Amino acid sequence: MSASDEALHLTATDLRMATFQLARRLRCARAVDAMSDAQLAVLATLRMHGRRTITALADRERVTAPSMTSMINGLEEQGFVMRTPDAEDRRRVQVDITEAGIDIVAQTIRRRDELLAGMLHELDFSDAELETLRAASVLMKKVVER
Repeated sequence: MSASDEALHLTATDLRMATFQLARRLRCARAVDAMSDAQLAVLATLRMHGRRTITALADRERVTAPSMTSMINGLEEQGFVMRTPDAEDRRRVQVDITEAGIDIVAQTIRRRDELLAGMLHELDFSDAELETLRAASVLMKKVVER
């Protein structure tokens, strides 16, 4: 393995570990304790991208259609989503987020942002260090969205 290959692998390991630990800390902050991360991810997808079919949601979240149907059933029972027949194909169902679902996502995002801001504040980073973190977040987003 060349020096650059080794540096690439070490960077990948460091990023994976830091991202995993940060995600675990942030997952603790949510608006509804009984809601799973998978359910919250579905609500966030619907909030960001709008109405979707169960199949499209399942593909996006990388779960089976029956698993997504079960998840949607639970979210619907709690009033966070609603199903409507597809206008073009009555056999298909579209899933929309409700106002209650939008509120849950917004509250969770706010709690997680406040938690992370508090963590950063406790470490008393300099402006230059905060700029480095912002630049790193842009690069990490680029990796994720490729």
